Amino acid sequence: MTIAREISPGLVVQGVDTPLRLADYRLIAFDMDSTLINIECVDEIADAAGRKAEVAAITEAAMQGVITDYKESLRQRVALLKGVPMAHLERVYTERLRFNPGAQQLIAAAKAAGLATLLVSGGFTFFSDRVRAGLGIDFARSNQLEVTDGLLTGRMLDQTWGDICDGAEKRRALLELASLMRIAPEQAIAVGDGANDLPMMAAAGLSVAYHAKPAVRANAHIAINQGGLDRLLEVVRVQP
Repeated sequence: MTIAREISPGLVVQGVDTPLRLADYRLIAFDMDSTLINIECVDEIADAAGRKAEVAAITEAAMQGVITDYKESLRQRVALLKGVPMAHLERVYTERLRFNPGAQQLIAAAKAAGLATLLVSGGFTFFSDRVRAGLGIDFARSNQLEVTDGLLTGRMLDQTWGDICDGAEKRRALLELASLMRIAPEQAIAVGDGANDLPMMAAAGLSVAYHAKPAVRANAHIAINQGGLDRLLEVVRVQP
């Protein structure tokens, strides 16, 4: 990419001419944990098992790209959740999970401009289904935890589209939806913060790093390092 330039405090652009028009895009895809919402859900679930530090260390290594096998890293983390009651997931949702600043405003602007919205997450359907509904997102893909007698088993269930939503699956979901919409990938925007978001960000016409890991910021067209998600609208304008 070309040399990055900071166009305003905490807002960095590289490799694209600005301003851009939101109406020139047809699809926007979001990661969930630490992008649309303020927490890493798996780390907060682990808190109930007294294993938050251990799980969070694996999460951080995966997001930094130090652990390159995301599927295995997620299996390891989920295994450490065995025995956690579903009631704890409910408390994580009600007490700890919040939408990140600007998420509602950005999604509303995207939908008003005619863009389809997609949530693709290495997290879990328990949270992503609620986040999708709360933000009015059109489509979602994530992982489903196995539950027996109200307790997590430490395993995930296979989905109709595959076993685990990792970076490759995020990319495939974006391209699949673009194909169904009969649009080019260049008409998609991808927003994320971790290494497993890089495949979908590389496939999209515009990539956005939100308070992201260094490797993600370095490979994104736009990096929002301060402020909310709606700062994207300073670069991708609603009006011509």
